[in-house]
Amino acid sequence: MYDMSRVNANGYFDSMNAGQRYELRKQLNAQRLADAKNGAYELGGGVPDPLPADAPQFVKDYYSYYKTKRGYHARSLNSNGGWNKTSALSFINMPLLSYSNEIRSAVLLVHGEKAHSRYFSEDAFKKLQGDNKELMIIPGASHVDLYDRMDVIPFDKLETFFNNYLK
Repeated sequence: MYDMSRVNANGYFDSMNAGQRYELRKQLNAQRLADAKNGAYELGGGVPDPLPADAPQFVKDYYSYYKTKRGYHARSLNSNGGWNKTSALSFINMPLLSYSNEIRSAVLLVHGEKAHSRYFSEDAFKKLQGDNKELMIIPGASHVDLYDRMDVIPFDKLETFFNNYLK
């Protein structure tokens, strides 16, 4: 996994130096050309199946969603072969939250307390300005719990936020 705190601040692949990023761009551009010639994307692999015994908890969570009838779909990238290898190409030079401090619209960030990526929302929230921003951490919830766990998703809090700010 990427260190999403660094991604927020500096963009994907920021731990590389300029020469390494250049070489990566060359590889990804060559892959993109091969994909165009082949008429299909080469995939980077989805959620592992079978699940390794030593898989981190967040991978187990993804598996319990994407690889079971709970969330499996024949066209789901995570249920099958994964994202194309060049999907991150546009993120190499773009810090994702470069201008987040300029957002004037209401923002609601919702994350599970036990989500492996919780710090992503926490770090993003720190950059937001104004009093129409809210960080909602759902007690006991993992990342995938907020996909479909109707008993965990805080619909009442979502409704209150939307009714307050989406007029």
